[in-house]
Amino acid sequence: MSLPPLVSRLPQVGTTVFTQMSQLALEHDAVNLGQGFPDFACDPKLVDLVAEAMRAGHNQYAPMTGMPVLRQAIAAKIEATYGHRYDANTEITVTVGASQAIHTAILAVVHPGDEVIVIEPAYDCYAPAIALAGGVVVPVAMRFDEAGFSVPWDAVRAAVTPRTRMIVVNTPHNPTGTILRQADLDALAAIVDGTPILVLSDEVYEHMVYDGEPHASVSRDPRLAERAFVVSSFGKAFHVTGWKIGHVAAPAALMTEFRKVHQYNVFCVTAPMQHAIAAYLEDPAPWRDLPAFYQAKRDLFRAGLAGSRFTLLPSDGTYFQCVRYDAISDQSEADFARWLTTEIKVAAIPVSAFYGQPKESRVVRFCFAKKDETLQLALSRLGRL
Repeated sequence: MSLPPLVSRLPQVGTTVFTQMSQLALEHDAVNLGQGFPDFACDPKLVDLVAEAMRAGHNQYAPMTGMPVLRQAIAAKIEATYGHRYDANTEITVTVGASQAIHTAILAVVHPGDEVIVIEPAYDCYAPAIALAGGVVVPVAMRFDEAGFSVPWDAVRAAVTPRTRMIVVNTPHNPTGTILRQADLDALAAIVDGTPILVLSDEVYEHMVYDGEPHASVSRDPRLAERAFVVSSFGKAFHVTGWKIGHVAAPAALMTEFRKVHQYNVFCVTAPMQHAIAAYLEDPAPWRDLPAFYQAKRDLFRAGLAGSRFTLLPSDGTYFQCVRYDAISDQSEADFARWLTTEIKVAAIPVSAFYGQPKESRVVRFCFAKKDETLQLALSRLGRL
């Protein structure tokens, strides 16, 4: 008996560029600065706290919304950092990483035919979630010039129609390393004011903002917080991306809809990790020290490329450094990234992969969330270009 014909829900989706480039790096023994994860260990104290939680018997289902002690810690941290108080019981939910939070938020409020404005280049999980909800992606390309990437808010405003349901923003921004500032929040607030448009703010790199700049969280701005899902990730903040622990904050009315989907999507998140992170958050130093930790790696990497033919673009946040390579090659971004991996033995990600329709700017993205010796090895190879 043969398999009946299938109609794909995501016909345009294949293997992600991150998987492809990581596999290519493995095959060619290249330094993998492509996929965005650390190659160093987390704080041993955090591992000990998980073990303690397991030994204490926290090995059964957690509450659907997240462990109360962790939700309370998240609410307190947001208030202390951004001045906005979310109710831990009705406005905070613990999620299986940020991707699940983003996916669930979109499924909760986007209906068939609704339009969702996505600012490109954009992380690759937004569009599939919108498609699965029956929504329509409305891409708006970032402006790219000698100063780097920026959001063209006039173009965002022009993309709004009566069918616009949501605008997705990401700060600090993956892949470009740019950040939003208060002027950007003002522009966004002016666009959504007096409309039913919701905001989804992906802030997983919130503690990786450099040079003394504050993180312009949507939570800081009451005009936006009242209509926004704000998503973050402990995996990014504490170097435990494999734990897949994130959280979302939103007004109670939005969170009610979010939890309706969440409970039938994953129901709950790993219990011992939640207890461990709640205990770890009692000391704010690990996340408060994160900007200096990653800025040192950013500066090391930028200094190592300063004498090369790469043109460094601003990296105001995240753990990514984008570079222009037009002085080196006229290849497409995908071809240049493959050439770097196979011939120079350093893997990168083409920024064109972050567009629905590939847009060539001759820019690739490196990840500097690596041991210093890993970065030095990569720099010794890249410096020859």
